[in-house]
Amino acid sequence: MPPFAYEMHEMAHLALAPARAVSDVARTWLEHPGNPLSYTAAGRNLAASAKIFERLTRRYDKPAFDLATTAVDGQIVPIIERVAWERPFCKLLHFEKQFNASAPEPRQKLLIVAPMSGHHATLLRGTVEAFLPFYDVYITDWVDARTVPLSSGRFDLDDYIDYLIAICETLSKEHDGATVHTIGVCQPAVPLIAAIALMEARDSPHAPASMTLMGGPIDTRRSPTKVNLLAQERGSAWFERNCICAVPYVYPGAGRDVYPGFLQLTGFMAMNIDRHIIANLEFFDHLVSGDGDSARKHSEFYDEYRSVMDLPAEFYLQTVETVFVKHALPKGEMTHRGAPVDLAAIRRVGLLIVEGENDDISGIGQTLAAQELCRGIPPSMKANYLQNKVGHFGVFNGSRFRNEIVPRIREFHASIWSCLQSLPSQSV
Repeated sequence: MPPFAYEMHEMAHLALAPARAVSDVARTWLEHPGNPLSYTAAGRNLAASAKIFERLTRRYDKPAFDLATTAVDGQIVPIIERVAWERPFCKLLHFEKQFNASAPEPRQKLLIVAPMSGHHATLLRGTVEAFLPFYDVYITDWVDARTVPLSSGRFDLDDYIDYLIAICETLSKEHDGATVHTIGVCQPAVPLIAAIALMEARDSPHAPASMTLMGGPIDTRRSPTKVNLLAQERGSAWFERNCICAVPYVYPGAGRDVYPGFLQLTGFMAMNIDRHIIANLEFFDHLVSGDGDSARKHSEFYDEYRSVMDLPAEFYLQTVETVFVKHALPKGEMTHRGAPVDLAAIRRVGLLIVEGENDDISGIGQTLAAQELCRGIPPSMKANYLQNKVGHFGVFNGSRFRNEIVPRIREFHASIWSCLQSLPSQSV
């Protein structure tokens, strides 16, 4: 990256602040019911233009999960969001149900491993919400690298795997007797399956009962997408030269090398730029016509989509090299701190694969490759599901996820318990 690229981005954002303020004042004036212009086509068009300008130039802060209640067996149960475990680069959030004293404590724990690939864990708000009625839900809330001081040290793919092992051990030890299931959404599929393989290799009693891998890059040589081909073609050295910046001194993580969120967002938008242009044109039309419901849905989606975080450079580059360039996991060449990651060591953990028919990030077959690699898992503890008519986002969110994918995951979890009972020397 050019020297001071991050600083130049920050200066550009600050330079637009006066224009945003003027635009916001103009929009407020144009939308005021006491202003005759608010009832004219010209006034509505100007107000919509001001709104679009403000949204395109603002900085989107990390959203909140904002999950206050859930319905359990027809009863509304309050939820309190707590930090159950914490390290410098991750907080484990627990969505704790506030049952009354006579209600039984849920015995099935569900760990959702959110991607550390640019967006915040709140991108999986719908995923968490769909499982809350049935499980005691936890999610990994990865920390924006620009907020982590240099004194906290580095964070790479090996550290990510260590974090997952520590979280699984914590959930197992602190909730003795409860069944722990895990779900890896997209990027975490590789570190999650690697963490479980390492735990199984040393016969850890804290390995989870199952893992569900959803749209993950286990073997990107299968049905390669544009993302896969770009990484393969350019290699980690190109990304290091062109995508890595130092955090400016206005942030707690000043001096840390990162893959900045603003660059990631640019890449996300460029992949489907025509779709985003059309979406914003439709948003403009909704504002002018007064279609508040459609405008609100657009705002809710893009508030989340445009909220991004910086990734530690060493984690990003090691992931590109290991997963997308060398294909180390499917080749049997992946290591963790010098120790081999052998997926054949997994024997007691159920494996469910979920893929999307129209996934343009992880092509069909990339996640399914895990079934062949995990040859030590009994066939009775394996299952696959291909969801039709969904892209990458639809694998873990939306109506088809709630109505078709979630029930299959629950059915799989229900089948795992009896399978575990039949295994020799199984600790459950």
